[in-house]
Amino acid sequence: MKRLVECVPNFSEGRDTAKIDAIIVAMREVPGVFLLDRESDVDHNRSVVTLAGEPEAVAEAALRGVGKAAELIDLTKHSGAHPRMGATDVVPFIPIEGVTIEDCVVLAKKVGREIWERYRIPVYFYEAAAQRPERTNLESIRKGQFEGLREEVLRNPDRAPDVGEPRLHPTAGATVVGARKFLIAYNINLNTPDIEIAKRIGKNIRFSNGGLRYVKAMGVDLRARNLAQVSINMTDFEQTPLHRVFEMVKREAERYGVSIAGSEIVGLIPKRAIELTADFYLQLENFSPAQVLENRLEASLGGAASEGPGRLAAMAQPFLDAVAQPTAAPGGGSVSALAGALGASLGQMVAGLSRKKKSQAAFVEQLSEAVSEFHAAGQELATAIDRDASSFESVIAAYKLPQGTPDEQRKRDDAIQRSLWGAAEVPLEVARKAVDVFERLGQLESISSASMLSDLRVGRLMASAAVRGALENVAINLESIADANFAERLRSESATLLARVTEGAAVLGR
Repeated sequence: MKRLVECVPNFSEGRDTAKIDAIIVAMREVPGVFLLDRESDVDHNRSVVTLAGEPEAVAEAALRGVGKAAELIDLTKHSGAHPRMGATDVVPFIPIEGVTIEDCVVLAKKVGREIWERYRIPVYFYEAAAQRPERTNLESIRKGQFEGLREEVLRNPDRAPDVGEPRLHPTAGATVVGARKFLIAYNINLNTPDIEIAKRIGKNIRFSNGGLRYVKAMGVDLRARNLAQVSINMTDFEQTPLHRVFEMVKREAERYGVSIAGSEIVGLIPKRAIELTADFYLQLENFSPAQVLENRLEASLGGAASEGPGRLAAMAQPFLDAVAQPTAAPGGGSVSALAGALGASLGQMVAGLSRKKKSQAAFVEQLSEAVSEFHAAGQELATAIDRDASSFESVIAAYKLPQGTPDEQRKRDDAIQRSLWGAAEVPLEVARKAVDVFERLGQLESISSASMLSDLRVGRLMASAAVRGALENVAINLESIADANFAERLRSESATLLARVTEGAAVLGR
């Protein structure tokens, strides 16, 4: 399963394009990170960047962005309409696919600690990552902005950061890191420069003042355009949809004799949010998202595999067919790697479900770490499925080399030995990783939900099979390896790995 997170760092610079470009370049240098969007606003003097990718890669990209922003942005010389307390003001992580909000909390905590370790910038945690209830809301943490917080943090322990010393970085301030659901940043511009009207409307529509649920809002002065703006964050667009916010702002504006000049989305917006708004304004009868062309295509293409065998069986069938072919590879080594990957996947599932249960609340952080560990192990073992097949194909290719002359014979013998080394080392790596999975699954028993004990034990049986199967492949290749020292070293390590699984299996009672 793919694991994708989104990260939307907000930087306190919206006017100097060269600085913004440099920050983005620093983040894009991390392999596996995709830049989805960038938005800069001169009046706000702020840039919002949207990244996506594997959690670890996105976390590193965010860290590099924080570091580059600290080099280039000096808050003592910064001004803008948008509140801010850091050169990198806020770094939220959002689950997209194969990742939960709990995963993003763990990621946020790691990134927060690393920001302090690398750059000595203090960090506050917010939303789902908040360590204090009063810090769930960003505006509570950012009260007083850079200038006010810089003074208050020195004398008020309640304003001290969650990570780092109780003082702000001299020029980069402090950064707020957190985990949250998808947020729509939606701005509505009024055909008046009167900022007080925008502030009153923002106060009336935000939930904290009795307005719309899942809405945060404030008034902003767009001096460059001679307009006032209601700047809005929508934290759950399905519960409080876009059109409802627009209509309420429109109605409030009419009370003050003004109208809406236009509106804008900052960053990205889910297609579902647009569908809901289109349905409302067009008053479509019996409208369904299935009528959207792209949705129908996705459903049709995604469901193609479900014809014939069941969906899960259809996913497995290509590999089963490949193994069943009358060819030497893929064979037992690839099957062993798959068994280990399945064991790791079961561990990831158990840890992920357990941390959602109240009964396991004391172990949430440990379980979240286990999710990441099992995911990484599963990915490594899955990669080994192809690596094992390729290594054995190299052996076959070496045996097919010409041997008509002494020189050809020597080259062929050397190629065979090199390929046999690889064919032995790959399954040994599988055995090492599968042993780790086997033992980690055993450790998980004491902190996971008792209702999933059978899944854990199936996972251990799969990991055990992976170890034993991989070691069989090591042994068969060692029989033809001429280097006695190499062969003895691999046999010794193989015996140690097998003993670890055998001892664990005795405890398991299998």
